[in-house]
Amino acid sequence: MKTLIVAPHPDDELLGCGGTLLRRIAEGGSVAWLLMTKVTEEAGWSEERIKRRDREINRVREGLQIAPMHLYALGFPTAELDHIPMSVLVKRISEVFIDYQPDEVLVPYPGDVHSDHRVTFEAASTCTKWFRYPSVKRVLAYETLSETDFGIDPRYPGFKPNVFIDISGQIKQKIELMKIYKSEMNDFPFPRSGETLKALAKLRGAQAGYLAAEAFSLLIQR
Repeated sequence: MKTLIVAPHPDDELLGCGGTLLRRIAEGGSVAWLLMTKVTEEAGWSEERIKRRDREINRVREGLQIAPMHLYALGFPTAELDHIPMSVLVKRISEVFIDYQPDEVLVPYPGDVHSDHRVTFEAASTCTKWFRYPSVKRVLAYETLSETDFGIDPRYPGFKPNVFIDISGQIKQKIELMKIYKSEMNDFPFPRSGETLKALAKLRGAQAGYLAAEAFSLLIQR
């Protein structure tokens, strides 16, 4: 199986799907990472911080065993995806789909509170038509701590998963990889903490009969 994770920001790939990506690799599959945004000096980030973030991304890529050629970093400015024409976003995402030919696509939940997540979902969903992207057999929406659970858009009354993937053997490594993003982690009850990640995995596991799980909403199954 060829799995493509579409992530608005670095850390979304781990928060929502880290265990699943590790499991796909363990099962002999291939994983690619489409990263939509990048921090820039124009947005107030220092050169050193930008270099540190690039190192973090590369370490996570290596930890997920993703080949360098399968990290598709599009480089759009963080928190500004809603200012970029949808046609531009779709074109860039489409190029990745055509190059990688994924069987399975993992996308952010459309009800997430962050605008980058919502725009990413809309642009990526455009690239799942069977007659243009015939490789795509399954599309799943993942949940992102501090984004999905904080969404208040009445059109999306809460994340209701219907697919659960057993990550009992991957949860420890997922949390260790997440620690690479030092600026994104903090102590509990901060949403992005090791304790919270473990608690959510246990909750989703309890819903499906596993010790730990990641949950998804199935959008397409062909």
